[in-house]
Order: sequence, then structure tokens, then C-alpha cells
Amino acid sequence: MFITLEGPEGSGKSSQLPDLADFLRRTGYNVLTTREPGGTPIGDQVRSVLLDKENTTMQPRTEILLFQASRSQLVDQVIRPHLEKGGLVLCDRYADSTLAYQGFGYGRDINELRAIINFATGGLKPDLTLLLDVDVEVGLTRRQKGGDVNRLDIFELTFHQNVRRGYHRLAQAEPQRWVTIDAGQPPERVQREIRKIILDRLRAKE
Repeated sequence: MFITLEGPEGSGKSSQLPDLADFLRRTGYNVLTTREPGGTPIGDQVRSVLLDKENTTMQPRTEILLFQASRSQLVDQVIRPHLEKGGLVLCDRYADSTLAYQGFGYGRDINELRAIINFATGGLKPDLTLLLDVDVEVGLTRRQKGGDVNRLDIFELTFHQNVRRGYHRLAQAEPQRWVTIDAGQPPERVQREIRKIILDRLRAKE
């Protein structure tokens, strides 16, 4: 089963993932965790370029294609092999981030992006996507307090608001795949919700 965690900046995806993976492993599942951009040696090199705050002249099309290059490497080298062995993959961001950020955030054509994504992933889509939803200003404040600010974080507030609205539209369009969680709650409550949703979905497939 392929499960992705999505959300605006500061939604807590990355901090929730390790405890979730440990829990699922203790429950008996063969879990692999990964992230985007990155997740492979080649992808991590691309990640450093994408997130570097010095790269202020990066064009939107360049950004889009770099994300797809990293994603293609991750799918073929890491995600598909683990799924083919019957494992469970947890991924911190995936293709929906491109639609939310570069599509709704930048206003690029969604259908064009879907075609590029399909080429990069070979059509691989998640079985379940969890949207950790948080108010944009709250999320950005969390990021700043954490000190882990990247090139995308420093974009104007309107951009991040468009990204969040984009996530809501994506979730509404595919309610069978998406589940939205209020990430403004205490982290331990968010973790409990995530665990229950995933266990219910896994047991329904058994």
C-alpha cells in the first residue's frame, strides 16, 4: 500500500512520519519511509538545488521539471520495488505537491502538470493520501520557529494561501483517496487520527 502525507508548510508531516512508521512496524507491517524531493542520492542532490534560498532566479518550469526528475528516480529506485515486495510505503509529499504548489500556487495549467507527472511516475498513484491541513500563517510561524526555512517558505503569503486552497480542491475531487486531518490540533491527537485512518484502510484491504 502506498500512502502519502501532504499539506501546506508547517503542517507537521515530517515530524509525524517517524512515530507513525514505528507504530506500523510494531503492528507487523513492512514499512518504508521516504520523502520528496529526495529519497535517493540523485534526488537529494536535486533537493539541495530546489530548496536553496540562493536560487532566487529559478524559473517555474525549471522547478517543475527538477521536481519530476527527483520523483522519477524515487519511484523507480525506491517506491515501486518495495510495493512489488508487498511492503507499505509512507512518503512525505508526492505528486499532489506539484499540483498544489506549482499548479494552484503558481497558476500553471493543471492538465499539463498531470501529463508531466504521469510521465515521471509511470502512472503510480497513492492508495491513500492524508492532508494535514493547517492555517497558512500558523504553519509558516511554525517553520520560522523551527529554523528550517527553505526557498519556498519565503514566498509571499498569497502563494501559500493558494497552495492550501489547491489542496482542498484536490481532496474534494477525490474523496475516496484523500482524508483531511486538522493539523492545528496537538501533535499527539493528530498522530492518533493518522494511525486510526491508516489501520482502518489497511484492515479493509485484508
